[in-house]
Amino acid sequence: MRTATVYCLCVLTVCGCFARAQEVTVTADVVLVNSAKKSKARAAGNVVLWLTPDENAQVSTLPARQDSNRLTLVQRNKSFEPHVLVVPVGAAVEFPNRDPFFHNVFSLFEGKRFDLGLYEAGSTRKVVFDKPGISYIFCNIHSEMSAVVIAVSTPFYGSSDRRGRVAIPQVPPGRYTLRIWYEQVLPEELNNLTREVKISQDAPSLGTLRLAISNMPQGHQNMYGRDYPPPVPDNPSYERH
Repeated sequence: MRTATVYCLCVLTVCGCFARAQEVTVTADVVLVNSAKKSKARAAGNVVLWLTPDENAQVSTLPARQDSNRLTLVQRNKSFEPHVLVVPVGAAVEFPNRDPFFHNVFSLFEGKRFDLGLYEAGSTRKVVFDKPGISYIFCNIHSEMSAVVIAVSTPFYGSSDRRGRVAIPQVPPGRYTLRIWYEQVLPEELNNLTREVKISQDAPSLGTLRLAISNMPQGHQNMYGRDYPPPVPDNPSYERH
């Protein structure tokens, strides 16, 4: 009986190692093109790619990827850091205020809707992104602040670096739906880029993805649907001493 148990454990260990050995790092290169200006293609950072397993694939039952670092959107120098953050559905994102004055973070558009209210320097608020979607995030006090949180219901996702390079680790071979998001590409164009792909050890690359950028409208209103008042110096009474 002991021999049989040891044998089973060995088989499971070998199978587990073999399954992990089959996983690949999916790569892609992203370039932007502007046909209106007829300029050369250039690399793009902050392009988000995610792979959703085929409904019949076993990989669809895998748990969401757990990132080792805490998920944060830091408010510093009247900006959010990072500007784009990708998270698995159900993840909690912290919004620490590292400026010496108040902020009021909100999102009332797509994705997760919330209003964190007015909170002071040195404090933190938290939001759970409990459904897939794209959340455009602003500050109700400072119009220049903006960020994007993309919640995806798959563990297979990645963002491009400044060279336009994307790497999605630990992807089991199989069929997936590829989706792409970039801030300067119209939603209908992004929908057209959605397609089925097959990932294998022999074909781990998605090649070069060309995105046609558009002149997107600039600016936004506050959470009351009104224009922001003219900027004034931040109240010195909010500063930390």
